Amino acid sequence: MRRRDFIKVIVGSATAWPLVARAQQSRDRVRRIGVLIPFRRDAETEALIVAFRQRFQELGWTEGRNVQFDYRYTDGNPERTRSASAELVALAPDAILAYANPAVASLMQVTHTIPIVFTQVSDPVGSGFVSNLAHPGGNITGFHSFEPAIAAKWLDVLKQLAPSVRRVAVLHDPGIAANTAFVRTAEAASGTFGVTITAAGVHSAEEIKRILIEFAKGPDGGLIVAPAPPTFGNRQMIADMAAQLHLPAVYSYRFFVTSGGLASYSIDGRDLWRGAASYIDRILRGEKPGDLPVQLPTKYYLVINLQAAKALGLTIPPGVLAIADEVIE
Repeated sequence: MRRRDFIKVIVGSATAWPLVARAQQSRDRVRRIGVLIPFRRDAETEALIVAFRQRFQELGWTEGRNVQFDYRYTDGNPERTRSASAELVALAPDAILAYANPAVASLMQVTHTIPIVFTQVSDPVGSGFVSNLAHPGGNITGFHSFEPAIAAKWLDVLKQLAPSVRRVAVLHDPGIAANTAFVRTAEAASGTFGVTITAAGVHSAEEIKRILIEFAKGPDGGLIVAPAPPTFGNRQMIADMAAQLHLPAVYSYRFFVTSGGLASYSIDGRDLWRGAASYIDRILRGEKPGDLPVQLPTKYYLVINLQAAKALGLTIPPGVLAIADEVIE
C-alpha cells in the first residue's frame, strides 16, 4: 500500500470510530423514564404498570440495563402531586409517563421541554394539554380515555338498568376540567332521559359521605361516578354507600364494579398503557411528541354486576345483558 493511501485509511478510521462509538453509547446508555401516578399504589395500578413494562421489554428495553423507571404515587393529594412532579423533572428524565388529568396538569407547571406521554386522560384538548388531537404540538401527547360526550352514554346505561331513576348526582372533582365537562354534558342530555342532574363536586371521603347521604334523602336517585382521584381513592366506600343508600350507579371504570358497584362503561386501561410504552419507545428513538397524534380508544366495555343489581332490586333487561362485555354473577 502506498504511504498516501495508508494515511487516508488511518485518518478515515480515526474519524469514523468516534461516530460509531457515540452511536453505540447512545443505544447502550441507560434511559430514565419518570412515571407520575396521582393515586395510591394498589393492585389496579400495578396491573397497568405490568402491562407498560411488558410492552417495553417487547420493544427491546431491559430494566437495569438500558432503561430505568422512577415512580411517584401521590394518593390523590394535589400538593403531593405537585411536589412529585417537581421531583421527577429534577431527575432530568428522557420522558415522563403521566397517568390521568391531574398528573399532566401538574407536570405542565414545571416543564415545557421534557417529553410527556399521558394515558387515561379525558378531553386533552378541552383541558388545554394539546392544541389538537392530530397534531398535538409541544412536548405532550398520549392516549385518550373519555370525551365529554361519554357522560350521555353513562346516563343512557343508567336509565336502561334503572328506568325509575329521575334524579342523578354526578360525583366528580370540580378542579378537573374534563370532570366539569362531563357534568355539562349530563345536564345537556338530561331532558332526553327525563332526569335532573346534581353536580356533586367532591375532594375527600368526608365530602362524598355527606353528599351521598343528603342526596339519598330524595326519591328515585341514581349516580354517575366520574374518573378522578377522590372517586378512585374511595371506590370501595362509594360502592358500599350506593348499595346501602339504594342508589343505582354507573361508574367510569371496571374496578368500581369489582368493588361491588352496579355497572361500568369504560375502556381497558392496560391497552392504553401498552400504547404509551410504544410512544415513549418512539420518542427515545428520536421522534418528537408533538408529531405523534393523540390516540383514541377503539372499544368501550360494558360490565354489569348481577349481585349488585339484585341487592338494589333491579332486574336487568335481557337485551342489556346480551350486549354486556362482562357479567359478574
